Amino acid sequence: MALDGTRPARFEGHEYPQTLPEPDDIQAGALAPWSTLAVNERTGLTLELVESRLKAALRHLEDSAMPGDPSAMVVADIEGQPITRRSAVLVTLFEEAGEAHLVLTRRSFSMREHRGEIALPGGRSDAGETPTETALREAHEEVGIDENAVRVVGWLSPIVTWALGSAIWPVIGFLDERPVMVTDPAEVDRAFTVSLAELLSEGTFLEERWRRDRARPGAEADDYLPIYFYRVPGDLIWGATARVVTELLCVVTGVEWPEAKRTWP
Repeated sequence: MALDGTRPARFEGHEYPQTLPEPDDIQAGALAPWSTLAVNERTGLTLELVESRLKAALRHLEDSAMPGDPSAMVVADIEGQPITRRSAVLVTLFEEAGEAHLVLTRRSFSMREHRGEIALPGGRSDAGETPTETALREAHEEVGIDENAVRVVGWLSPIVTWALGSAIWPVIGFLDERPVMVTDPAEVDRAFTVSLAELLSEGTFLEERWRRDRARPGAEADDYLPIYFYRVPGDLIWGATARVVTELLCVVTGVEWPEAKRTWP
């Protein structure tokens, strides 16, 4: 997609309660990775299909073990400082009416960090915990999902957040039915679900290119970094959660994940 240097309108008319830490320099980004797919290739995404695509992408635990530390295990804004914070999130999927749905939360507005942002259930690992143990424990604490009801099937690429210097492992788990969610108000403002088909629908995804005073790891040659957004009812997915969701949707639709070729020194 040709870039004309103009700042894009982000889901014009769509209101959300978050305040984003935007830089002054923002450009329009590329189209959605799945933009060339027909409508029928973005719907009918059952758990069976999701699982088969995870296997094809070597993201299924039957075929590929969860990776260790990501290559970019240094704090982005502090040269040479190693990351010691490890976290995990549960990419919780269940099927309803022939479509896979994803569990999301809005973080409490009273939290110190990332207040009011849309997130996947998860949090910091306790000493000695595996990513799977962390993801299951945190999902239970935050939204009441029974750990024994989750069938852990796969994983997505570990990522490093820039703001907090934390490595995050996304763990994929299936539920047999829609969960009855009971939230912890100290951590979660609300919990909700959205179908993968909705996230893949026209007008839901947006990419912007952000450039800050100091280049981030993974930035393009001109120092711009792609930032992903998803419009959901009454809110906006962006940041680390949007990066995880984008890889998930690329795997599920069988299209190339843009981050796969990005260099994270």
